Amino acid sequence: MVSLIRQPDAAALAEAAAALRAGLLVAMPTETVYGLAGHALDATAAGRIFHAKARPAFDPLIVHVPSLAAAESLVTEMPPLARRLAEAFWPGPLTLVLPKRPSVPDLVTSGLASVALRVPAHPVAQALLQQAGLPLAAPSANRFGGISPTTAAHVAAELADAADLKMILDGGPCPRGVESTIVRVDGGRMTILRLGSLSLEELETHGPLEVKNHLDSPPDDASEKQLPGGAVPGAGMTERHYAPQTPLQLVDSPEHAAALAGRRVGLLCFSSQQAVAGFGETRVLSPAGDLVEAAARLFAAMRELDALSLDRLVAIALPEHSVGRAINDRLRRASAPKS
Repeated sequence: MVSLIRQPDAAALAEAAAALRAGLLVAMPTETVYGLAGHALDATAAGRIFHAKARPAFDPLIVHVPSLAAAESLVTEMPPLARRLAEAFWPGPLTLVLPKRPSVPDLVTSGLASVALRVPAHPVAQALLQQAGLPLAAPSANRFGGISPTTAAHVAAELADAADLKMILDGGPCPRGVESTIVRVDGGRMTILRLGSLSLEELETHGPLEVKNHLDSPPDDASEKQLPGGAVPGAGMTERHYAPQTPLQLVDSPEHAAALAGRRVGLLCFSSQQAVAGFGETRVLSPAGDLVEAAARLFAAMRELDALSLDRLVAIALPEHSVGRAINDRLRRASAPKS
């Protein structure tokens, strides 16, 4: 079987761009995770993304564009606060939720009147966007609800049999490793819908913000109670997400982890200081305790443990600041019970 993985040279980029213009799919690297890209203004292409991922239609897609100007062409307004955020953090791991133009298909936004937009910083993603000349809807390139991919090999392991996937562009391991931070802007109001690689500390320098944690509490905003078709307000916000096949339990300390140790149990921990004896396998996200390194390693480490056919996985929560908040959010959703 011929591998779908291609090096992102000029020939591969040209072929990938042609496939996207024809309504097919291409997996591309971004600085956060690999995305399954399709023409964002083509409802048929968007449908192929949902089908390949087995993604429910209530979960909207993030649209990737090459620039702020390209983003403006897809929205009816760009509030001053949104513009300030875009100028500060684009290209980068910030997704802005803004009122959409009719040209954006309802399937892409799950029927919502807003569209989620991002300008990726990865050079391969930028090259593909420029070559294709299209906005690209690109959720994580994996089956819905599972562990996000941070290498081309991760994508191939999950989606090699997807009929509409033309190729996987190999841009190496994703340097950020955790998805973008999703921010909804309503006038002068900034609401974080999904924690991500861009930290609260970085965002709060631009104005007051609110964090909507849809995992712990129901929406209290009237507009969110009436989302069409049960849609969630942003990608990656379902109660159970990023989950391995092996049951995962999240604990708050090494002491609690130690009580769960066993030969058939795997441990996922932040630093060498958190490592606990007695586990069959251990993955340390950052021996020196660096949150950025931990984020970059998170999903790969989860996949490694999941592949070992253990009875259970135990993860110790990380410090609740900077990107540690986003990592803990992923671990909470990954450990949520199956519905």
